[in-house]
Amino acid sequence: MAEKILITPKSFKNYKEHAHKLLHDQGYEIIENDSGRTLTEEEIIEAAQDNVVGIIIGVDPLPANVLNQCKNLRAISKYGAGMDNIDLKRAEELGILVKNAMGTNSISVAEHAIGLMFAAARHLPTVSAGVKAYGWDRTIGFELTNKILGIIGGGQIGKEVAKRAAGLGMKVTIYDPYFKDQEFLEKYGIHFEEELTEVLKESDIISLHLPATEQTKGLINAETLKLMKPTAILINTSRGELVNESALYDALVNHEIAVAAQDVYSSEPPKQGDPLVALPNFILTPHIGAYTHEGVERMAMVSTENLIELLAQREIAR
Repeated sequence: MAEKILITPKSFKNYKEHAHKLLHDQGYEIIENDSGRTLTEEEIIEAAQDNVVGIIIGVDPLPANVLNQCKNLRAISKYGAGMDNIDLKRAEELGILVKNAMGTNSISVAEHAIGLMFAAARHLPTVSAGVKAYGWDRTIGFELTNKILGIIGGGQIGKEVAKRAAGLGMKVTIYDPYFKDQEFLEKYGIHFEEELTEVLKESDIISLHLPATEQTKGLINAETLKLMKPTAILINTSRGELVNESALYDALVNHEIAVAAQDVYSSEPPKQGDPLVALPNFILTPHIGAYTHEGVERMAMVSTENLIELLAQREIAR
């Protein structure tokens, strides 16, 4: 029976021509996710029974119970950077190699984060909707220039946001306990802050750029929101789990902060009647940060090359 590769990301098909050729040239057959949505655990398990040795995974779940039932699986290639949907510890225990496509979507996500800052500062969704309803009410906004941007998470995406914000004349601060790139800070005139509370208190805009881990889940909660300025904007293009949505709802309704703009949510899509989504000072886009022609093409090619490399490593080790 031919060895097979399962490809789950919905957008992969848009740039599959060259990626598929690479896999076919290696003798692999391909199983595609043609459902138009994220696969469930049960669907991944069912597909993996068909001699699947490698998976190119998007945001679809790969917890321990799924990995345990993927008997032939030898390698996982993440389509993007964040790997919080994969049980990395269990994968290691099972001898499954894992690699992400670092840097492939950094520019796309960073530009989207900056776009959300403009949208929030100038109330673009609300005023645009008003005009489309044949109104002409004007809402005053504010400039980003000279505003303090607090970036929480100084990885590749955080750095790309910092570079663009500095170019806009913003005063940029990075908080990241693991950040060690002093040269970057000096080159772009960026301040580094060791205390999260100080970043939350002083920033006009907070932008989240960190993975969802046991330490970071719920980082933005009732207590941390109360530290922020009542005029502050919260931007989240990372993971929905970083924000306690109930606390965010209360903070927006009570004007503890001014606006929140997210590209991610705890439930994607949100459930019907979700009260946070209905708020006029909450902006939500459908997880499109990495969804650009350039970003998708890079992710497709790099994740495919990574998978071939991982499978070759496992073959040598056998």
